[in-house]
Amino acid sequence: MAHWLVKTEPAAWSWEDHAKKGVEPWNGVRNPQAANNLRAMKIGERAFFYHSGGAREIVGIVEVVRTYYPDPTDATGRFGMVDFRARESLNTPVTLAQIKAEPRLSHLALVRQSRLSVTPIDEKSWARICEMGGIAP
Repeated sequence: MAHWLVKTEPAAWSWEDHAKKGVEPWNGVRNPQAANNLRAMKIGERAFFYHSGGAREIVGIVEVVRTYYPDPTDATGRFGMVDFRARESLNTPVTLAQIKAEPRLSHLALVRQSRLSVTPIDEKSWARICEMGGIAP
């Protein structure tokens, strides 16, 4: 099963917002590579919930509960979205600075393609970030 990371500006949509709602669509993705990553997601796969902007930290985990479908906010009809359920908060947020300082995570798209809003996370990196965040993988 694959793992992912999804980014959002906390002022626009925060972990707290998502946790309150429970299940919500992840819409507004317009980058083709990020959209392809959304398309690849399967039910039950998990993603790190990352606050971008000033915070730059992983704060929670969401789970795919509905696979890729058309995004009604896209007037072109080219892009879609998935639905995520909030699963759990990290005990300790994991900052981008911590991730960059960890040599075992230097290959991640979060580090190498910093503007990409939806990225894959390999199994070993998932486990390491969970460990850094004080939760079980």
